[in-house]
Amino acid sequence: MPELSWQKSTFSEGPGVNCVELAAQAANIHLRESDAPGVALTTSRECLRALLRYIRTGEPEQMS
Repeated sequence: MPELSWQKSTFSEGPGVNCVELAAQAANIHLRESDAPGVALTTSRECLRALLRYIRTGEPEQMS
């Protein structure tokens, strides 16, 4: 797997504390916490979009 380019979320607090980091590839999104960089969650863009929509609205998205 190619080296991932991680970016800190704009919603994370100051430098080095409580940071959520994201790396994107063509088909996948990778998420990790800055204090545990060896552990990452990998999901598709569609599934992450559905999760964020559910968090914001409380309405589940129909996945095909």
